[in-house]
Amino acid sequence: MIVTIDGPAGAGKSSIARRLAERLSFQFLDTGAMYRAVALAALRRGLSDGDGDAIAKLAGELSIDMRHERTILNGEDVSAAIRTSDVSAAVYLAADNVAVRQRLVELQRQIAQGRDTVTEGRDQGTVAFPEAQCKIFLTASPEERARRRLAELVARGEPITLEQVLSQQADRDRRDAERPVGALIKAPDAIEVWTDGLTPEEVVDRLEQIVRSQQ
Repeated sequence: MIVTIDGPAGAGKSSIARRLAERLSFQFLDTGAMYRAVALAALRRGLSDGDGDAIAKLAGELSIDMRHERTILNGEDVSAAIRTSDVSAAVYLAADNVAVRQRLVELQRQIAQGRDTVTEGRDQGTVAFPEAQCKIFLTASPEERARRRLAELVARGEPITLEQVLSQQADRDRRDAERPVGALIKAPDAIEVWTDGLTPEEVVDRLEQIVRSQQ
């Protein structure tokens, strides 16, 4: 069974999807981490806007292993490195690249093949797994999403303000909506769940009910 969880940045997809997968004893696939890994590799290579072909070529050469909920890039555990604000601001280098998206969608399908999977991202229910048995669109207000992201970054020791997070988030939302391939769109058959005012436990409870009702 494939369960897709799509939604905007800061909606809590990764943490909620991970906990839901644990509840269901499913594999968890963090596709956002895959795009972040490519973006990190591009930054390390000194690539930026205008280097689309080079980034696509680089993505095809990378080894990305989502092992035990860790992100392994060319044998290096980059689980922490990909969560910095610098990488967040550069994710578009991978996410807006059509060739990169095609490569990563192929990899996502390979990882999920033959396994019960909870997968989260922007285009899981629309592009990667359009035939998924259960599709969820997880969202929250911009202010709520920014507060959550700020708490994560501050906990990691990054000097950043709420205003900066809101600005970065607005830019990502715009890019997600305008992307020519894999744009953030709620699938017609997805169930929308707003998380404002809900604890993570309450959100997971709600999603577990949705999934089990469709098994």
